Amino acid sequence: MTQKYKVYINNEAKIVTENWSDFCSNYTIIKAAGGLVFNDKNKLLMIFRNGKWDLPKGKIEIGEQIEEAAIREVKEECGINELQIEKKLINTYHTYCINGLKILKKTYWFLMKTSFKFSLTPQLEEGITEVRWCDEENVSKYLKNSYSNIRDVISSFDN
Repeated sequence: MTQKYKVYINNEAKIVTENWSDFCSNYTIIKAAGGLVFNDKNKLLMIFRNGKWDLPKGKIEIGEQIEEAAIREVKEECGINELQIEKKLINTYHTYCINGLKILKKTYWFLMKTSFKFSLTPQLEEGITEVRWCDEENVSKYLKNSYSNIRDVISSFDN
């Protein structure tokens, strides 16, 4: 049976059924990790970066474990501590171009919890201008101005 991969190209889903290695050979692969983070009040942590609502995530550094990267990136991007990984969620794939280079980013997502009660601090140098705890109503509203793969991450938790 052929393995299928869902890849977002220009925020549109494409199901890749061709040889995955051949598909990947057209891109520089970047691996990242991030979190779907809830606090004690069951509010979701969201960031506003480059004009869109998003979830905290970032590149895995050389020699770093995937789970360590996910926690580090959430801490750095949101100024938050006391993070615990509850479980692994899904992996997402999306493409983009930077300086003429075609990138395929694979992101490993984790469900996280925190009891952090202090102010959130956006990582401005990463283009993050807002960090918020969002109730269900705001999450629905913000997802209208987000990326399709972020909706997939949130849906993966709902199921």
